[in-house]
Amino acid sequence: MLKYFTMTVDALVICAVLVGMLRAYIALTCGKAGRIISNCGAGLGLILAGIMSYMKNRTAKIDTSMWNYRIFIFALSVLAAFIAFALVKRLVPVFRKKGKPALTGDIVLSLTAALLIAALMLYALPDVLAYPYTILLTDQTALSTDYLFKLIGIILGVVFMLLLEMAAFRGVQRLGHWQAFTVVVAALVINGLRQAAGIIRIMFNKRMILPTDEHYDDYFEIIRFSSNNDIWFVYGVLAVLAAVPVIIWIKSFRAKEPYSNPAEKRKIRKKWKVNRRWANLAVCCIAMMLLSIFVIEPCTNRPVELSPVEDTTVDGDNIIVSFDQVDDGHLHRFGYTTPAGKHTRFIVIQKPGSSGYGLGLDACDICGETGYYERDGQVVCKLCDVVMNINTIGFPGGCNPIVIEYSIQDGKIIVPVRELIEHENVFKS
Repeated sequence: MLKYFTMTVDALVICAVLVGMLRAYIALTCGKAGRIISNCGAGLGLILAGIMSYMKNRTAKIDTSMWNYRIFIFALSVLAAFIAFALVKRLVPVFRKKGKPALTGDIVLSLTAALLIAALMLYALPDVLAYPYTILLTDQTALSTDYLFKLIGIILGVVFMLLLEMAAFRGVQRLGHWQAFTVVVAALVINGLRQAAGIIRIMFNKRMILPTDEHYDDYFEIIRFSSNNDIWFVYGVLAVLAAVPVIIWIKSFRAKEPYSNPAEKRKIRKKWKVNRRWANLAVCCIAMMLLSIFVIEPCTNRPVELSPVEDTTVDGDNIIVSFDQVDDGHLHRFGYTTPAGKHTRFIVIQKPGSSGYGLGLDACDICGETGYYERDGQVVCKLCDVVMNINTIGFPGGCNPIVIEYSIQDGKIIVPVRELIEHENVFKS
């Protein structure tokens, strides 16, 4: 559950903060019409993300890298337009007064923000929307407890991101116009640098940048730095968001608003009290985000050590495993090095309440050779954390071990060497 919570949070955190900030800035500067347009942008982004998620997972028509390349190019172009229009609106007096020019400026600025919101969501959401489907590919049934816990993790991650988006929205909405402009642009520029690095990385991988290019080494250094330090872009956006509650707290304690009667005084005090509550929510969300990054994620992604390969006997063309080695109900791992030098592995486990055995390669068609381990009496895939039904090990399907032939004779399990040679390409070394 926690693994999918952190996966969801990692995928959506920048999008949630930026969408909240953009919606707040438009609401602050462009009024009701701007709010409607920016909300339409969020709706468009959700629809496009749903379509993209379906196309990526149910068809072969989507090249994810090239689509990300197009999204990044579009987002950076719209970002430049948004900053330009926002500056014009703030600096040119005619766009700050009521009238047709101001209304036109509001609509244009709101449209650029809406397109930027849609682009952010189109990049971040498709994989998250596909999580329930991709989990089902390995779990095989949506009725299992394991599937339910993973789904709860995704839902909790989405709820937390909605809360973060709301905190960013309510916080920026309570800033002054120039303060809001500064924090929104700062966060967008940080994400823009991340997208620019992503564009270069995709061009590099697609050989759109060749070694003959005079700046080839410079591009490579940008890719290396951005890939190794991607989390710092997240920290940068969170740092900008952290500035919002600080500004609100300072403003609330320095506020000297005039009032003519006790009722107005209470109203002013109530307003700043509410403002501080939203500031506190932003701080709590940032703290929870850091807890997820530094505590929850390392715990859930802690590498699992596979049990060592046990000794077997090779008798001619067969590998022999005696019942005495595997009749304790625990997972046992055996290996064989093929003539080509590939180290193959297979697992054996006695089925619960039975004299039968489950046997298969220590690899599956979905997750490859990452292997299986035993946890609390269950067999678990190391890569996707799917719990195997021990009674189905030895049968094809889902994340079950790849099936190989074997026979039982005179208290021994006999695995033909040719089976491991036939599947040696499943293993990398």
